[in-house]
Amino acid sequence: MEKINFNNDWTFSAGERDLMASLMGKSPVTRQVDLPHDAMVLEERRPDTGNGGHTGYYPGGSYTYTKQLDVPEDWKDKDIYLEFEGVFAGALVYVNDDLAIQRPYGYSEFHVLLNDYLVYDGSNEIKVLCNTQVEHQSRWYTGSGIYRHVNLYIADPLHTSLHGVRIVSRDIEAESAVAEINLTVENNTRSARETLVKTKIIDKTGATVNETASPLTVRSNSTTELRQRLAVDDPLLWSFDHPDLYTCRIEIFENDEVIDARDTIFGIRKLQLDARHGLRINGIETKLRGTCIHHDNGVLGAATFERSEERRVEQLKAAGFNCIRSSHNPASRAMLDACDRLGILMIDEAFDVWMKSKTANDYSNFFLDWWERDIESMVNKDLNHPCVIIYSLGNELPEISNRFGNDWNRKMAAKIRSIDDTRYLTNSLNLMFMKESKIATGQVLAEMGIDLKAKSAGSEESADSGGANALNSLMALMSGPVSDKIMAHEIVDENSNEFLDGLDIAGVNYAPAKYAADGRRHPNRVILGTEDYPGDIVRLWGEVKKHSHVIGDMTWTGYDYLGEAGSGTFSYDGRMTFGAPYPARTAGMGDIDLIGNRHPLSYLREIVYGLRKAPYIGVERVNRYGQDVKKTPWKLHDDIASWTWPGYEGKPAKVYVYSASDEVELLLNGQSLGRQPAGETNGYTAVFETAYQPGELVAVGYTAGQEDGRMQLQTASDDLYLDVQSDATELKANGSDLSYVMIRLCDEGGNWNRAAKKMVRVSVEGAGVLQGLGNADPYSEDNFFDDSWETYDGALLAVVRSGKTPGDIRLCVSAEGCEPVRVGLKVKACHPRL
Repeated sequence: MEKINFNNDWTFSAGERDLMASLMGKSPVTRQVDLPHDAMVLEERRPDTGNGGHTGYYPGGSYTYTKQLDVPEDWKDKDIYLEFEGVFAGALVYVNDDLAIQRPYGYSEFHVLLNDYLVYDGSNEIKVLCNTQVEHQSRWYTGSGIYRHVNLYIADPLHTSLHGVRIVSRDIEAESAVAEINLTVENNTRSARETLVKTKIIDKTGATVNETASPLTVRSNSTTELRQRLAVDDPLLWSFDHPDLYTCRIEIFENDEVIDARDTIFGIRKLQLDARHGLRINGIETKLRGTCIHHDNGVLGAATFERSEERRVEQLKAAGFNCIRSSHNPASRAMLDACDRLGILMIDEAFDVWMKSKTANDYSNFFLDWWERDIESMVNKDLNHPCVIIYSLGNELPEISNRFGNDWNRKMAAKIRSIDDTRYLTNSLNLMFMKESKIATGQVLAEMGIDLKAKSAGSEESADSGGANALNSLMALMSGPVSDKIMAHEIVDENSNEFLDGLDIAGVNYAPAKYAADGRRHPNRVILGTEDYPGDIVRLWGEVKKHSHVIGDMTWTGYDYLGEAGSGTFSYDGRMTFGAPYPARTAGMGDIDLIGNRHPLSYLREIVYGLRKAPYIGVERVNRYGQDVKKTPWKLHDDIASWTWPGYEGKPAKVYVYSASDEVELLLNGQSLGRQPAGETNGYTAVFETAYQPGELVAVGYTAGQEDGRMQLQTASDDLYLDVQSDATELKANGSDLSYVMIRLCDEGGNWNRAAKKMVRVSVEGAGVLQGLGNADPYSEDNFFDDSWETYDGALLAVVRSGKTPGDIRLCVSAEGCEPVRVGLKVKACHPRL
């Protein structure tokens, strides 16, 4: 089977598909695009869009993609498949104006056999329609259009099915393991065919570690299965630290001729799970240092490129995470490939909704008719990825309050296990969604003497904030002792047991108080914190370490994302940030900001995990000192690693030093500001009050009286230059390779000046294009397709996309008062499938 990249040279148009206009000869405005392509990020944001903050005020639209496929005469004897890795949403695929397939769910892979629709020895039109014009389709930014790859497959009528290779690791020991290959073969001809299936297992060096051959007869117009078991001596086990992979090469011979071939990447690893040892990977007890992420790629919108997914995985792993939860939809194939290569575990999540809607036009409208096919799509995609260790059936489902929700939970679990019983199942539950939780809440509030209505009415928010008062009060309670009492309440426990017992792992969101309580009540239950507040990491990780039945914690979130606008920002104007008004674009939360720079909270987390010994300095924004701030529980401190605050000399400043050391000393221009206790018993945080003076700020950690780490911040001068760093200087000429170019304002000493602002222009000429440009400001108003942006916190990100022809890319970065910086990139020829 030959796989061909089908991403390039599509014709794109936006607007209503009006039949009468078409009959009258009116043609829409079109342009040529290469996939992946997100049409939503190219729309002008509007404060009046019905999507509102859900999508960051991006409107949807109605979009059409067409492409010509020239089919030679000799393809009459082939099977031709077209595969879509993701189209958002409501995809309709036409071949020569005949509807070939539809797929409502925008996150599912799907394919169509083209044979019956094609004109041979001629040109064929492939047309894809998708529609996000109907608003309120999601609670977050979805993107629009064909935002993931499209592949064309040319196969002999006798071939392995598209998802017909499944490799399971069995009998894993130190000296040997068994790779069990389950092969599904289709024969779409009118006669039985006798074949020979040859299989090789190839290690990372290219050496063949075992091989076998099996005769296989496949009857006409039928499908048959073959199982082969190949021993692998001294197996290299896949893990976070050693992501070793193997290749399974399958060739099908007929009359000594290869008629079908398939290479499948897989890993050998052993999973074990119980309440006494928690999760074991290759026999080693493993706690999940996890993060949730949305699927968008920042300034690129939802467009999914191999490099964009790889970069996120690289950055999340470097920040200390070992596990990702794909919230709240199946991860892309590119994301799973990156996790396999780099060594990050994956919890792949199926849905955000089942039958009860969260927004008016979401997936609940299609669930009953499509859930099985969409589950199959997710699991078939994941089968051979060693990174995937857990499937999540859903997120914060209202069905937990429905008497049939328990049955649906078991039904979906059974469906997944019928396809793949080698991974564990969870469901990311917010137990506050249970109607019984309201009873428990009332009891707890009464016991604690709290009047939520009075608390809300007495708040100092503006009168026009409406229901935000109650929401603010409720969220404050959710992150405090009231929430703990509710989550540990026996009413909540009794009414969630049937649902949780239908899973391998009890996934709970924002319920750490349940960990100890369930350890007493349900000694065989394994728990995972599937979503938690990032600023609560000290307490959360302490609970994870304390309890063997708690296998980890997944923070919300590791990376800032588009949509849910303002939900994690700081507000100094008295307004709630959750559901922030235009021009809010991003959530404004995450250990890593939208363009890839880590917040101080990320370094605190790394210290809590035990992965960083040196202290880290976070300075509360000096220009905001003493101001009343409103924030949601998803934020901790409004601090950055900067000691450059011009105009605030002599003004008070608060400095946080995050450290695992027993104590921390802070020095300003060589003068000690004293020592403060740090380490685990003090929340890994020492707090200093001082007055801002330019110069050098140094934090020194001491354990048992001995220095064991330090960090310094230096005030940057006003003499600025553009520091331009590209993460790749050679790109593939496939039309979709990327170079991420970080632009920072620095002084001659290399000190990053986060206080400076410059309007920066980026131009790209030659064998590539500027795919996206933007900063990390959650409230910026510019478009990611603009070629000029103002820096935010002294930084800006440009993303350059390769063309389809080898050559040179000339990148020029300029700003008033700075010497322009020119960067050269090379675009090199590659295999057409890449």
